[in-house]
Amino acid sequence: MTSQSATMETPLKKLVGEKTAKALASHLDLHTAGDLIYHFPRRYDERGEHTDIRSLDVGEQVTVLAQVQRTAVRPMRQRRGNLLEVTVGDGSGGVLTLTFFGNQAWRERELRPGRWGLFAGKVTEFRGKRQLNGPEYVLLGEGGDGEAAANEEVEEFAGALIPVYPAAAAVPTWVIARCVRVVLDTLTPPQDPLPATVRASRNLVGLDTALREIHRPSSKEELYRARRRLKWDEAFAVQLTLVERKHRAADWPARPRPGRSGGLLDAFDARLPYELTPGQRAVGAEIATDLATAHPMHRLLQGEVGSGKTVVALRAMLQVVDAGGQAALLAPTEVLAAQHYRGMLDLLGSLGRAGELAAADEATRVELVTGSLGAAARRRALAEVAEGRAGIVLGTHALLYEGVDFADLGLVVVDEQHRFGVEQRDALRAKADQPPHVLVMTATPIPRTVAMTVYGDLEISTLSQLPQGRSPIASHVVPAAEKPAFLDRAWRRLREEVAAGHQAYVVCPRIGDGPASDEEAPPADESARRPPLAVTEVAPLLADGPLHGLRIGVLHGRLPADEKDAVMRSFAAGDLDVLVATTVVEVGVDVPNATVMIVLDADRFGVSQLHQLRGRVGRGAAAGLCLLVTEAAEGSSARERLEAVASTTDGFKLAELDLEQRREGDVLGATQSGRRSHLRLLSLLRDADLIRDARAEAIALVEEDPELTRHPALAASVAALVDEERAEYLEKG
Repeated sequence: MTSQSATMETPLKKLVGEKTAKALASHLDLHTAGDLIYHFPRRYDERGEHTDIRSLDVGEQVTVLAQVQRTAVRPMRQRRGNLLEVTVGDGSGGVLTLTFFGNQAWRERELRPGRWGLFAGKVTEFRGKRQLNGPEYVLLGEGGDGEAAANEEVEEFAGALIPVYPAAAAVPTWVIARCVRVVLDTLTPPQDPLPATVRASRNLVGLDTALREIHRPSSKEELYRARRRLKWDEAFAVQLTLVERKHRAADWPARPRPGRSGGLLDAFDARLPYELTPGQRAVGAEIATDLATAHPMHRLLQGEVGSGKTVVALRAMLQVVDAGGQAALLAPTEVLAAQHYRGMLDLLGSLGRAGELAAADEATRVELVTGSLGAAARRRALAEVAEGRAGIVLGTHALLYEGVDFADLGLVVVDEQHRFGVEQRDALRAKADQPPHVLVMTATPIPRTVAMTVYGDLEISTLSQLPQGRSPIASHVVPAAEKPAFLDRAWRRLREEVAAGHQAYVVCPRIGDGPASDEEAPPADESARRPPLAVTEVAPLLADGPLHGLRIGVLHGRLPADEKDAVMRSFAAGDLDVLVATTVVEVGVDVPNATVMIVLDADRFGVSQLHQLRGRVGRGAAAGLCLLVTEAAEGSSARERLEAVASTTDGFKLAELDLEQRREGDVLGATQSGRRSHLRLLSLLRDADLIRDARAEAIALVEEDPELTRHPALAASVAALVDEERAEYLEKG
């Protein structure tokens, strides 16, 4: 250890020694003093208060604060030597057994009844008892009376609040605490980047105080103040980034695309076979106004599955065509792109068949451009796009390749934006001479704070009403392990629907042999679990078993494009009774005759994904039924998640549940950018008021100093917290 003064950039090996620094780097990705100081405690334990041992999950790596209750030594049965069993409790009635193998009399003397300690290890179960085998531990002084042990490693824990850090088996929490103490004792107070006026008006403590109090809190009140300041920094950095970008985007030029009386849009509205909902009309008016301005629209359209987003998007596309431009819709899969193509041709009828005998006078052409087009068809389609005869162009990422040129790209519609990378969206936008208007659509409802934080530079429109004719969807959990008869009943229920003239989906989390693809549910982290069920394995079992005699089709992302299209056409035409598929059917697939969906291994899917999937049924006059089959045990978090999905069809409630169960970093792009999330404390659910206040301050600051030239330290801090890669992710949603 060293006593030299340190800055945030000082390498840890200069402060805590080479061996410890290497462990912190390899196990926790901590390399500098700043990395360690921003590695905040996960929670705080208080001696005399319990950590609820009863809630620990088997297999979990834990650190518990507990008091030794009794010890017992007994000979081992299978080999020579003794086994030391130490029973510890947390004050709530919960107990844990610590087991140590070998002759360790010194440990029995050390772990005397009455002593408090932190014990770290993996929870196992033996004969119904929770235990830690050979745990790491550190004792906290004599008999829990608050007297600090002489050992410097436990000095940190002598206070009332004991920080427990995100740790690794090789680097337990008390080692991290010791290193933090060394760094804090030598750290030069960092410059506070937050303007003094903001600190004063929002009653925020200084940065140095916050960093010291969050690691070594002098009281619960000071800890609260420290956490509030550091959360503010995170929220403020994100909001400043978004507000700056929105401010810059307002200065970009775009070609106005105003509506035209008596044009294609008016003709389309006149032949629409149903009334638009009030929501569709209101959102359509917002988009129409945006398209008519000289700055690019950047709007997010969110709406429940079946709320009519596609018609709203098509009407916007027709307005752009009326104004002499072209519109492109980017879909995540060829199946969905082809579905959009067929659906729009059906809706447009003669209005989408320019150049054909039956075309209306004001018609345009609708073209589908995908990677699987044959050479001749591709050349013809590209010529239609390049020469401007195709007013509406639909496709997958194939639209982004060189060789796809637009005559005048005025509007880009991105369907299910979370399935595209930032670079892909940029490539499409770059195909226009000036930035085109952009409409992003999602069927995943977005909680208000996520919208404010992730989509803060987009205008947001929400479709909350379902069009007439949509039927209710009932959802039920089928506990296959506990009640196999329920699964048998599920297959009989499916057969009943088919017998009544309807169709069904069976969804599996995996395709089958071969590398995983984007449409597959992520593998379970628990190695003991069996592999997820696969489409290619389940389909033949169903055909030979409970669904024998039914016409079964298979759909997944590894099928050749023409085969996928053929299967989807057969299902839509009613030539197949059951479609066994992956989540390739999650968005956009519209077969009104499909009334039942059985999701196998439902616990392997996320909340939003399940909500999206079940939106494929109940799209016609008959009610929909979604059965969530799982082997997850009753009372487990996975089972509770499924029960929540089954209990409501309110997508916004489910979106909040989904957010509760995901790390904030996943929401904010850490996964996409491949980097660790810089949002360590901010909760998008619990800190809504703070996020709102940070946004208000960010707007005021950027209006007065758009480039933050008068606040260089703040600009540098924002750049460090929200690096450019993540800033682009935030901007483009």
